[in-house]
Amino acid sequence: MIRFSLIICLVAALFLPGCGVIQVYASASATTDKPESKGEVKMQQATFGAGCFWGVEAAFRSVEGVVDAECGYAGGTLENPTYQQVCYGNTGHAEVVRVTFDPDKVSYERLLEVFWKIHDPTQVNRQGPDIGNQYRSVIFGHSPEQITAANASKAAIDTAGRFNRPIATQIATAPTFYRAEEYHQHYFEKSGRPSCHVF
Repeated sequence: MIRFSLIICLVAALFLPGCGVIQVYASASATTDKPESKGEVKMQQATFGAGCFWGVEAAFRSVEGVVDAECGYAGGTLENPTYQQVCYGNTGHAEVVRVTFDPDKVSYERLLEVFWKIHDPTQVNRQGPDIGNQYRSVIFGHSPEQITAANASKAAIDTAGRFNRPIATQIATAPTFYRAEEYHQHYFEKSGRPSCHVF
């Protein structure tokens, strides 16, 4: 299964838009999840995994009130993982996007709405052609309030019957975030390729 996930990762890098690249891999860097400040406004952070992080980053960057969105890895056991290691699927990390936002301009609930729109939360350990636990649907909450809001949002989506299968999204407290290699950041802007997420 590990070999299959890596093969999918590498083949996708060559042929599928927004699903990985073959490069020399630099070590990712761990960063804290403390809110950032901008002037007198306290910025907040939210972390989401919804498949290939390139499209997720692009989707959140388009939301008014989002100050920054960074591709990275979270939820695994290996410190400072590389993209290649995460692609093997045995580090436990998910490809995630950490969103820094201005709560005076966009609510966390609005970010949750975007999250549900840009992927299929009923798929387990995959999104479309991307297969492996690194592509799982996950919400990492940065506070008890975010965890509560995420659980309420998930329950509402499940009850509404919007999807014909149960929601598979995991919800957990935000672990250490490891920023992905620089070539992953702003990938679609750099490459001029269209996003693989519908939004």
